[in-house]
Amino acid sequence: MQQLAQTLPDGLFMDLNRSGPVPLYFQMATRIENAILDGRLPPGSRLENEVALGERLGLSRPTVRRAIQDLVDKGLLVRRRGIGTQVVHGQVSRKVELTSLYEDLAREHRTPTTELLLLETIPADARVAERLGLAAEAPVLHMKRVRHADGVPLAILENYLPADLATTTEAALTKHGLYQVLRDQGVTIRVARQNIGARRATSIESALLQIDRHDPVLTMDRTAFDNSGRAVEFGHHAYRPDLYSFEITLVDK
Repeated sequence: MQQLAQTLPDGLFMDLNRSGPVPLYFQMATRIENAILDGRLPPGSRLENEVALGERLGLSRPTVRRAIQDLVDKGLLVRRRGIGTQVVHGQVSRKVELTSLYEDLAREHRTPTTELLLLETIPADARVAERLGLAAEAPVLHMKRVRHADGVPLAILENYLPADLATTTEAALTKHGLYQVLRDQGVTIRVARQNIGARRATSIESALLQIDRHDPVLTMDRTAFDNSGRAVEFGHHAYRPDLYSFEITLVDK
């Protein structure tokens, strides 16, 4: 059931200083942010539209829009097509480690859910065969999923496994991260090689991630190897940059 838009209490803005030096949009954004952080606006809450909010508070639409955009940029609010503006926990900052996105979300006390779009055995194309060290056209398990955090689509995950690991089931993939599924099959992942980039979203990605057409997405390609050095997984992922970032620690040698 879709959650109704929540009317922000007038008392939240009673102390706005309309003649002081602090911009009204900043004052408004600060009060909404505090309401999110202290739980008065829980994750999943939908805010009333900008026009209605501005009219009720006696604020211009540009002021309201700037305040909302500041909170979107911070990862506290998200705009979803057909739904409106919604409260989220904040941007996921993922350390570049050998973990799955599902595990990272659970570790941050988020609620990860998975929408499985594809689970099929196909012949490997040239890129997949090269990444997995297989002969061209060798059979591989192909899966495509949308990972949600607290009900908001966060990433599109496309993965390929060698055919002998094709015992992965739909039920397992919707309840656990892929690396946990592989561990349950006795696979020990020791090292991975990955590339991080950015590009414009395709039309399909825009629809699945509920972003505007051709908005930017973060990308990650990863090939994971087991303790024998065998490639056991190749993944191509696309993430929403307003809700997701990579964290890398650099050490001077």
